[in-house]
Amino acid sequence: MGKALALNRHTNFAFQPTALAAAVSLALAAPAFAQTADDAAALPTVTVTGASENGLKPAYAGGQVARGGSLGVLGTQDVMDTPFSTTNYTADTLKNLQARTVGDVIGNDASVRNTNGAAGFGDSYQIRGFAVSVDDTALNGLYGLVSLGRMSTAMLERVEVLKGPGTLMSGMGPAGSVGGAINLVTKRAGEEPVSSVTASYMSSAQFGLQGDIGRRFGENKEWGIRVNALYADGATGISGSNQQQSMGSVALDYTTRRLRWTLDAYTLHEDTRNFRPQFSIGTLTMPDAPSGNSNFLKGSTLQLDDKVVASRLEYDLNDQLTAYGAIGYHTGSSAQTFASSTINTLAGAADVTNAYYDQKTITTSSDVGLRARFRTAGIGHTLTLGATSLDKQLDWFYAPGATTIATNLYGGVQLPPVGSARTNPIPQSQTRLTSYSVTDTLSMIDGRLLLTAGLRRQQAYAGNLQDGTSSNARGYSPVVGVVVKPVDALSLYANYTVGLSAGEVVGGTYANRGQILSPYKATQYEAGAKVDWGRVMTTAAVFEINRANGVADTVTNTYTQNGRQRVRGLELSAVGELQRGLRLMGGATFFDAKQFHTDGGTNDGKDIGAVPKQNFNLGAEWDTPWLSGLTLNSRVIRTGSMYYDGSNNIRVPGWTRLDLGARYASKLAGQTVTYRANIENLFDKNYWVMQNGYAGYGAGRTFILSAQVDF
Repeated sequence: MGKALALNRHTNFAFQPTALAAAVSLALAAPAFAQTADDAAALPTVTVTGASENGLKPAYAGGQVARGGSLGVLGTQDVMDTPFSTTNYTADTLKNLQARTVGDVIGNDASVRNTNGAAGFGDSYQIRGFAVSVDDTALNGLYGLVSLGRMSTAMLERVEVLKGPGTLMSGMGPAGSVGGAINLVTKRAGEEPVSSVTASYMSSAQFGLQGDIGRRFGENKEWGIRVNALYADGATGISGSNQQQSMGSVALDYTTRRLRWTLDAYTLHEDTRNFRPQFSIGTLTMPDAPSGNSNFLKGSTLQLDDKVVASRLEYDLNDQLTAYGAIGYHTGSSAQTFASSTINTLAGAADVTNAYYDQKTITTSSDVGLRARFRTAGIGHTLTLGATSLDKQLDWFYAPGATTIATNLYGGVQLPPVGSARTNPIPQSQTRLTSYSVTDTLSMIDGRLLLTAGLRRQQAYAGNLQDGTSSNARGYSPVVGVVVKPVDALSLYANYTVGLSAGEVVGGTYANRGQILSPYKATQYEAGAKVDWGRVMTTAAVFEINRANGVADTVTNTYTQNGRQRVRGLELSAVGELQRGLRLMGGATFFDAKQFHTDGGTNDGKDIGAVPKQNFNLGAEWDTPWLSGLTLNSRVIRTGSMYYDGSNNIRVPGWTRLDLGARYASKLAGQTVTYRANIENLFDKNYWVMQNGYAGYGAGRTFILSAQVDF
């Protein structure tokens, strides 16, 4: 089947469905304005891989990010048609950064930071100045299916980041984060077979082996299987540490012209001895950050175990109507000795108490809907009706030790024994989130005006299984977004979103653990411009988000709500290929983060803790002209100064980190071999990484080497 369509008023192309129904092949023809035979001959036939509604968007120039990504109930959209700020990192970016976890990837955006040091007890994020729990990371569009600690990138094809409240798009996240949302897209078998083995080394002495195999079968290649496996073991860059990781995943799919079915399953295990600590600051001046290789709390342990199975089915009832449904199940556990420590003097004197903190979660998540595409009075519509549900039970066991001992931030001490019996986690809380949504994206004036409007009705239940207390909130989350394209290469956009968050159940490390906080709403206003210069895309956006103010009181060791937070910001970014073989990805974000309506006005007008004044990122890759296959890369990350917490008594200095790397692709015994070498934190900079009311420190100079063989 072939059909000629107008790409724009000057260019024609023909398309032909491939064996994978989710993709089409576009063959560009000579433009209508070609004046001579030479003009036409100068344009060779180019094959471009596109994507259907639920397929992957192709990579943008340079291959570091994709042209678009999934927006949940709104389907898969091109970034120029999206009234939101999104970044969609490709598998090439994950491989070339040698990213071990999702936290190693998303920090390439100046509005996003990993707020826990590498090899800590788990990843945690900050997007647009707001904390985003790893629990609010979706897997193929479903919340509740990721590890309690961190997610390996070995099984991932894309990491999609949406900035701002994403309640309408994918429903409410189980942790109620409002700064943004992250969606992980698992690898699938493509039309070309995949077979690779990668051996790796990370300082100080961790070795790993990773395998990736993908194949398609059947008369029309309708069946696909992708298998990934990872094993790593050895010392990390923290003094006295050892980390063992294993991961196995399988992704099946069945694809025909109308039917798309997928099944994903993975198991993940991690065993860490001496992970990077986190602690409180009890001085009025921030001490100097310790060496990234030091560990002043020796004897900590962490075990993570996760098992997940999830399936999605989409069926085109006809050319205009698609039905879809997905369901996933996750059981995860973590067991750790979790030290509590406070730095009391500028010289680093500290006290420390040890504890057991074990968790277990059982989560079931689902998503169903109908999507219709039609036209009325010359206006195109993409109308979607959807429903989501999530049921999560959290068990935990927390036992603080009775002994407090003295240590020093710049020295070290063996953690004291907890001194009590360790028992299995017991049921503590139940979270049930359900929602129903309706959205419509209207396309007018030949696609130059796009209007998205939607409403999600939500119900959020949070219950304390120990004392029977609960909260049950209902609300509506509207979204309005508009895109105006005066010319093909320019998108002007704006959006207004409201997100409902369930009342948090205070965690086990706080004195008021188990308390259910009040549900709250968060709102965002955003406007921006995206310009596609052909091989470079630039974006400028301004935004404002406000939500309830969560406060960790280190004196009383409680977590409560107190007033509101408001973050205003300006984002600037650029990504693409400046010229053949020279790629960049960079940006800057400027924050104005304030508190208001706090109790007694105590903190009104003060900065929100742990939100920097500005962040900068700049990464570049260069394919050297003197040696084919050799690429050099660098990355500069700057995080500005900030306050330790909402009282604004302690200022935390900003920091700048430089990473360098190289890769070389060649043939060895007829097989393609890619060697990669990266140095993170080249100058071994000591620096703080912050959460509101807690401090950690970044990793020191880290060497990462690997050799990938494709056969």
